[in-house]
Amino acid sequence: MSTLPPCPQCASQFTYEDGASLVCPECAHEWSASAEAAPDAARVYRDAAGNVLQDGDTVTVIKDLKPKGSGGVIKQGTKVKNIRLVDGDHDIDCKIDGFGAMSLKSEFVRKV
Repeated sequence: MSTLPPCPQCASQFTYEDGASLVCPECAHEWSASAEAAPDAARVYRDAAGNVLQDGDTVTVIKDLKPKGSGGVIKQGTKVKNIRLVDGDHDIDCKIDGFGAMSLKSEFVRKV
């Protein structure tokens, strides 16, 4: 039997799941089940080799990347210093010399 969290409003222990929501039968309060799991589990960012990435790391691009809206190409082996990890489709915000501010996916970089 899974243990569900108590109701945040009335502290009732009789909460139940209804789809993606949790419901309290005593006070009729509904809240998101994912909101309960989010603070406990911090997302771990990994590079193409499986190394854990952190803010401020230096990474290397592992394949040629063609940024949208730009005529240039970010060549394989380009070093990117002082990365910042963000939530979203592109995990890394950084500045690349000659290109400026950029968002990259962690699957296309390797930690140095």
